[in-house]
Amino acid sequence: MDAKRVVDLLYWRDVKTTGVVFGAALLLLLSLTVCSIVSVCSYIGLALLSVTICFRIYKGILQAIQKSDEGHPFKQYLDQEVALSEDMVHKYSDMVLAKLNKTVGELRRLFLVEDLVDSIKFAVLMWILTYVGALFNGLTILILALVGVFSCPIIYEKHQAQIDHYLALVNNQIKDVVGKIQAKVPGMKRKAE
Repeated sequence: MDAKRVVDLLYWRDVKTTGVVFGAALLLLLSLTVCSIVSVCSYIGLALLSVTICFRIYKGILQAIQKSDEGHPFKQYLDQEVALSEDMVHKYSDMVLAKLNKTVGELRRLFLVEDLVDSIKFAVLMWILTYVGALFNGLTILILALVGVFSCPIIYEKHQAQIDHYLALVNNQIKDVVGKIQAKVPGMKRKAE
C-alpha cells in the first residue's frame, strides 16, 4: 500500500473504504478484549468460510435451475497468483533489519548514558509509561491509538490554525522550562551540535 492511499484512508477521502477499515479494525480489537486471539481468528475464519460455502452452493443451485454453465464462482480469484516474490520479502526484511539495528543502537546509547539529557528524558518517559500501564492494558491502548489515528488527522485538517498556535505556545513553554533546568543543574547543558 503506497503512502497516498494511506493518507487518503486516514483523512477519510473515501468515507466507505475508511469506514470499513476503521470499523473492521475496531471490531477486531474489541473482540480481542472479550475472547482470546485464537478464538477471534477461528470465528473470523468460520464466518468467512460460511459465507463462501453458502455463496458457492447458491451459485451451484442457480446454475442447475437456469441450466447455465458459468463454472466456479470464485474462478477468477483462484487463478490469481498470491505468492510473495523473493524480492519483496528481501526488501521488507532488509527494511525491518535496518530499523531493528537502529533501535538497538539507540537503546544501547540511552541505557549506557552516552548523553545524560537524552537518558534522563528516556527515564522520564519510562516513568510516565509505568502510570499509563497501571491505568490501561495493551489492548485499550491499541484501541485508543486506532481511534486517534483515524480521528486526529481529520480534526487537525479542519482546525489547523488554532492547533498550530497552541502547540507553538506549549513548545515555547517547554523550551523555557528545559532551558532553566539545564542552566541550574551542573552537567546537564547540551553539547553544541
